[in-house]
Amino acid sequence: MKVVIHFGHHKVGSTALQAFLSRNHRRLLDRGILYPAVESEGLCHALAGALKKGDAAGLNDINIREPHNALAFRMLGQTPAWHGDLPAVAQMIRTLRLQVRYLKPHTVLLCSEVMSHFGPHPQNLIARLKAIFPDAEYELYCVLRRPDDYLVSWHGQRLRFGHRVPALRDGIAPYADTIHFDYHKLLAPWVAQFPQAPIHVRPYGDILKAGGSVQDFMATTSVAFPRRLTRPGQANASFPRAAMEIIRRGNRDLERPAAQALRGYFMSPTNGLKPAPNSDVEMFGAAHRAEMAALFAPIHDYLCALTGSDFFPDIDRVTQCRPIPETEAMGDLLAQIDPATLADADARDFIRRLQHAPAA
Repeated sequence: MKVVIHFGHHKVGSTALQAFLSRNHRRLLDRGILYPAVESEGLCHALAGALKKGDAAGLNDINIREPHNALAFRMLGQTPAWHGDLPAVAQMIRTLRLQVRYLKPHTVLLCSEVMSHFGPHPQNLIARLKAIFPDAEYELYCVLRRPDDYLVSWHGQRLRFGHRVPALRDGIAPYADTIHFDYHKLLAPWVAQFPQAPIHVRPYGDILKAGGSVQDFMATTSVAFPRRLTRPGQANASFPRAAMEIIRRGNRDLERPAAQALRGYFMSPTNGLKPAPNSDVEMFGAAHRAEMAALFAPIHDYLCALTGSDFFPDIDRVTQCRPIPETEAMGDLLAQIDPATLADADARDFIRRLQHAPAA
């Protein structure tokens, strides 16, 4: 049996891939390819699919779509609220093994961006994951974005979850020693734990050229996917960069319901706003970009040596500022907002305050 592990990174299309695998669970299983559940909700969904009682049902239920994130969070000792009540890790592992025992797949697919955090963990979670199927052959797959683009995207993801975070223009120090910037720290433990396994480390630019995460995963790995599988649409919307500083301050200054309402306003496709194009908005500033380039240089050397390629051929763009500073893009966006269109009173007052003092 072969186990293929997609272990990250964040913000590289993993949600779209998970949605694709979940939606096509039954058709994949018919061909001996298992995208396994880890708890009762996922097992019930699989049973309903097997009985042809709604194969696509539950696509938006996170434990069905992203079961291996649930496993990874539990292995890390975390249980995010959005995953709800989860069984213990030992029970999840038993659930995985029993599916293999009774369904007898030739290929098991594990897909979790949360597993990108396993490398630095002191309890050697990669070895524990490998031990679930000790006799299997393994194949690894990981996607990485150029660090400046990735940090902006991850910044937006944290804002979406309501985190209170510093602005990127204040520097990258909070991320420099983490798997969100140090890709050597992310990758090296996986390479060491699976020395004989094929490992596909893919630059995000190649995923875009392939047409997306689903297409690249299918084309790159050795999995013999059946034809005519159902493709889900966009799975993970994001904020415009021009709105990120407004949202960051809202997360900081507002109570949770008002901050959530503010985020929802900027996620709405009907708000009528025309923010500056993301590609034009500068989030760091020249000095921090220069620092980023210097810190990332040895990491990029590692990636080039590991893959035998010029991994990020556009790495020089890390030092190139975009034409519109973030605060300017924020000011232009604020001028377009009619506070009366926000449903939450505290969010309306917050926008009015920012419109009168946007640099506060």
